[in-house]
Amino acid sequence: MKKKFLVQSLMSVLTLFFLFGCATKMPADLSSFSAKQFDPNMYTSKVDNFLIILDASSSVDQLKMNGEPTNFVIAKAIAERMNMTIPELGQTAGLRTFGHHPSITKDPTKLFYGMVPYSTADLDKSLAKVTKPGGTSPLGLAFDAAAMDFENLGGVHNAVIVIADGLQMPRAIASAQNLKDKYGSSICIYPIQVGDSAEGEALLQEIARIGDCGFFSKAKDLMSGEGMASFVEKVFLNAKAKKMEAAPAAPAPAPKVPGKKDSDQDGVIDDEDQCPQTPMGAKVNAQGCWILDNVLFDFNKAVIKPQAYSLLDEVVKILEKNPAMSVELQGHTDNVGSQEYNMDLSMRRSNAVAKYLVDKGILRNRLATTGFGFKRPVALNGTEFGRSLNRRVEIHPY
Repeated sequence: MKKKFLVQSLMSVLTLFFLFGCATKMPADLSSFSAKQFDPNMYTSKVDNFLIILDASSSVDQLKMNGEPTNFVIAKAIAERMNMTIPELGQTAGLRTFGHHPSITKDPTKLFYGMVPYSTADLDKSLAKVTKPGGTSPLGLAFDAAAMDFENLGGVHNAVIVIADGLQMPRAIASAQNLKDKYGSSICIYPIQVGDSAEGEALLQEIARIGDCGFFSKAKDLMSGEGMASFVEKVFLNAKAKKMEAAPAAPAPAPKVPGKKDSDQDGVIDDEDQCPQTPMGAKVNAQGCWILDNVLFDFNKAVIKPQAYSLLDEVVKILEKNPAMSVELQGHTDNVGSQEYNMDLSMRRSNAVAKYLVDKGILRNRLATTGFGFKRPVALNGTEFGRSLNRRVEIHPY
């Protein structure tokens, strides 16, 4: 699966997400993500080898108030979004975790992937195996094992990305120092903190100091496509120098007219608007596309849940204010089950949305319905988070 296709699909539509795999509310920062696609022809890899160390201990699985995701869910989302953003440039990569629920592995730390030539799809499959946290937080053992992971690899630029809460890790500082002493300036450490513990931040800041050439980050700053792209570019990429070609001097381009135009008045300027004809009153995302992301179906069902009604009523109001507008409702699913079954399920879901709108007074001839099954994913299907993004109905005005 090509990352370029995934991102273009995500950014080119007016998206109405229907997340039906779970009855709990999916927070806004987890329900939509647009990964920047770096042109491989414009960059070289800054690192020869990299290792992601993921916290899968019990401390990241504490329940939060108001249905917010656990730090484990956020940590996996960071790893998944990083994987969607890093271009494949011949690097060697690995995924090591620590902690673990006994049903996953009894090892306190385990190399689930690597060290092998980096593949987005293969790393995604390995992340999907880490489904349940538990146990203690032996980050120190993970650092000790990482020292072995990097042995006998070619190259002199190595990166260790640690995604953790920084809690209950007494040996981590000493082991990080041992790793740095072994590899010196050839290894950089980049801790990313999930959660907001001052104690955890202090430990991870100290690890970043030991790593010297790396830096500390907070997960909340990397959840967006823009934030993750900035991190990936700083850690993983070098821009290629542009070739200077002899050519007749071209006239200087005319200066841009001062001011930023926003034709559809949705708050996103035209130069950045991926959906330039958004109807007035629609809620838009950073790309200027109409998006509603908390409408839920039950798993394997095509019956709209009652909590979706108020959100769909807002869609009705917008259609009533734009009587000349017709829309196509496109149903999509994840890749669980056969292609034939998912084609039928996606069609039934789009028809369910159409029926609701018709029952509220929208003429049926304004609503076209289509089902695509799992043919047009907008995220990787190897994880539950990715599958939840692919289960959706999109609205395309025409």
